[in-house]
Amino acid sequence: MIRNLTPHPVNLVVDGRTVTLPPDGTPPRVSTTETPAGTVTVDGAEVPIFQVSTGELDNLPDQQPGVWLLVSRMVAEAAPHRRDLVIPHGLVRDDSGRVVGCSALGQVPPPRPV
Repeated sequence: MIRNLTPHPVNLVVDGRTVTLPPDGTPPRVSTTETPAGTVTVDGAEVPIFQVSTGELDNLPDQQPGVWLLVSRMVAEAAPHRRDLVIPHGLVRDDSGRVVGCSALGQVPPPRPV
């Protein structure tokens, strides 16, 4: 079973078929922290640059046997130890170049032992 914990439907386009996974539950979120890192001038305007770091992960359900959780890449990267998390992979585009789905699901690699 796959639960789509993204805020929008996800279309899986496989073997000429499209299967739509509707959103299912509250999407987990990852907070970020920002630290000023300087500025850059673009056409005379000073544009701030920030170091952006991953913060806390909220609303990620506990693992359940036989249940995959479809989440954003940012959520999956914030919890690489979780092997039940999958992300959309292999973008499928229409004739105008708009993303209409994905052809596979992916996982972020588990943390490497130190």
